[in-house]
Parts: sequence; C-alpha cells; structure tokens
Amino acid sequence: MFTGIVNRTGVIVSIQKKKKIHRHKVKLPPILSKMLTLGASIAYNGCCLTINNIDHFYIECDIVEETLNKTNLGFLNIGDRVNIERSVKYGDEIGGHIISGHIMNTVEVSKILESDDNYEMWFKIKNLSLMKYIFYKGFICIDGISLTVGKIINNEFCVHLIPETLLSTTIKNKQNGSLMNIEIDSYTQIIVDTTERLFKQTF
Repeated sequence: MFTGIVNRTGVIVSIQKKKKIHRHKVKLPPILSKMLTLGASIAYNGCCLTINNIDHFYIECDIVEETLNKTNLGFLNIGDRVNIERSVKYGDEIGGHIISGHIMNTVEVSKILESDDNYEMWFKIKNLSLMKYIFYKGFICIDGISLTVGKIINNEFCVHLIPETLLSTTIKNKQNGSLMNIEIDSYTQIIVDTTERLFKQTF
C-alpha cells in the first residue's frame, strides 16, 4: 500500500523492450535506497511494481503487458524522471490517502492554467465509465500523487497544485496532451458500485 505522497523522483537509465514485457532500470536518490530489498513493492508513477534487482542506487523492475496497456509506463524513455514512493509500513503517517498502486487507466492533460498564486491542471478521462467515480473534493491519484478534485465539467476535471507538489514531483513537466496514470479512491469505488447494485435490485 501507498499514500500518494511522493518521496522523490528517479531517473530511467535503461529500458529493455520485449514483445510483452519491458524492464526498466532506474537510479534512485540515496535516501530511497536504504534498507531496500529484493521483492519489495515500489510505486512508480503510481503503479505498484516489484523490485527484481538492486545495485547500489539502481533498481530494476519488470513491466508486464497488462501494465503497459493500462498505464503510461510504455511511453517512457531513457532520461525521463518518474515519481517514486516506498511502500507504507505500519505506524507510518498517512499524509495523502490509501492507494493500492493498481492503475485503472490514463488521463490526458487538457489544459494548464497558471498565475502568480495558482496552478490549475485539467485532465480529460479517456474511459468515460470512470467519470462516475470523480467527485468534487474527492480523492484522486495521478502519477502516484494524492490530489483533490477541484472542478468537474463533462468528462474533464481539475486539480490545484501547491508549490511543494510542483517542486517534488514530475507533474510540473507535463504539457497539454501528456498522458498520466490514474487510480480512483477504492472507497469511492465501493460506495458507488454498491449503491448502483442496490438501486438496480430495488427498481
């Protein structure tokens, strides 16, 4: 499990591509390498991956076909930075919200509004069936970042970004058309799906 509070960013140093699987080698900041073990889970742009090799500050993770189809990981290149979060331990502070690292789909950056005291980013959802889970002031996880939904218009929604988020994650480098991973809050999914099922049974 994760919280959506990105610890640091890592840099992709190599990519091995096979037909149905990619292997990424990423350089981590030293602080994220401490006590890291083989088989540990790590959030990589919000996607839960398993570490299968560790060499000092470098880790390797395999990205399988399903993940390549559902996320933006297949579009990454050598030199790109990715948001990294170590998994939560019992007793850790939950600063964001509970995240599984199971990406549902991608969203497209549709508009960025920037002023002296505000940074507003709009996203267009590709899979319209997910819109029923998007609520004003609801939790949303984008590329591993725990965010709050600001406004909703048709199949688009926005978030407001604070300077710390812009400084410590990769989101400041995104442009119109960029694809980002999305994970809906699991509790929201359960409530919406249960309500729908009960409504259908009643009527």
